[in-house]
Amino acid sequence: MPGVSISGIVRVVIAAFVALAPLGAPAHATSRVKDLANIEGVRQNQLIGYGLVVGLNGTGDTLNNIPFTKQSLQAMLERMGVNIRGATIRTGNVAAVMVTGNLPAFATQGTRMDVTVSALGDAKSLQGGTLLVTPLLGADGNVYAVAQGSLAIGGFQAEGAAASVTRGVPTNGRIVNGAIIEREIEFALNRLPNVRLALRNADFTTAKRIAAAVNDFLGTKTAEPIDPSTVQLSLPKEFKGNVVALLTEIEQLQVEPDVVAKIVIDERSGIIVMGRDVRVATVAVAQGNLTVSISETPQVSQPNPLARGRTVVTPRSSVSVSEDGKKLALVKNGVSLQELVDGLNGLGIGPRDLIGILQAIKAAGAIEADIEVM
Repeated sequence: MPGVSISGIVRVVIAAFVALAPLGAPAHATSRVKDLANIEGVRQNQLIGYGLVVGLNGTGDTLNNIPFTKQSLQAMLERMGVNIRGATIRTGNVAAVMVTGNLPAFATQGTRMDVTVSALGDAKSLQGGTLLVTPLLGADGNVYAVAQGSLAIGGFQAEGAAASVTRGVPTNGRIVNGAIIEREIEFALNRLPNVRLALRNADFTTAKRIAAAVNDFLGTKTAEPIDPSTVQLSLPKEFKGNVVALLTEIEQLQVEPDVVAKIVIDERSGIIVMGRDVRVATVAVAQGNLTVSISETPQVSQPNPLARGRTVVTPRSSVSVSEDGKKLALVKNGVSLQELVDGLNGLGIGPRDLIGILQAIKAAGAIEADIEVM
């Protein structure tokens, strides 16, 4: 993001922290167990299917170029008693698509789920199309749902003889409640002898705190952290055969999560995000820019009238070099996130230069944080 000062980004980040931490509130906020961990076994399952979208206004696949669309159309018509083998088919109203969706946990037969439809061939737009009956398969090859319905397209395309306009992705659409679930995935939650909580961000301290919160609430040692990402719960006698009641009570417990100090850098956009626990040892930082400017002012030399000569272009180049040096800034030992940012802002640098400075400080072993480059 050339030309954007890091101070503006820092003000937004600091303002966000101030808004989230009102006066008198603890420095570290707590979160519900429900927001920190998932119940092992309670999960979605991905489904996929291949189908046809019809009703397009000439924006479908070119059948001569996309053989699988033509074969699918022929097979579908033959199942309906129409034989077109060997006939020439010229239609731009059909498109081959891939249909994807997530089967919700504990979904029962007859309930509905959303599906996403994406063009597979050279169709220009799926706007106005209708998906024909498409079986959706799981990883085991079984059919778990059947999708059909009219597509809702977020983008569009319009073109003329010499110009065209495209907004969004017109070859991708969605059908809300477009699939009916035909097969259930059995999972006897209430018959489990124990329950395992899977932390979304693995951390030893957070796992221990969750186990301690559960044990304090139940008044008995039923929770035990197995590893940084798993907490195992042994069912108390009063909750035997009623795991749902136990989970309902546990997921509302408040726990203060702990995270490692980390700096996340997105070099493509120049975005830098620093965690609250980032600390820096004593280090001096200086930054300068070297600018090389080259300008061309060619001159034309022409012969005199009636003279035997030719026009010649004489090159003339001007090269200048300037170095914009910044003063040396001292960042003291163990400074906080805000002090670190304030010190680096004193150099008057932008996000791109700040990325290089942070990586250099890390290479010098003076920063106590992990740097993740996206």
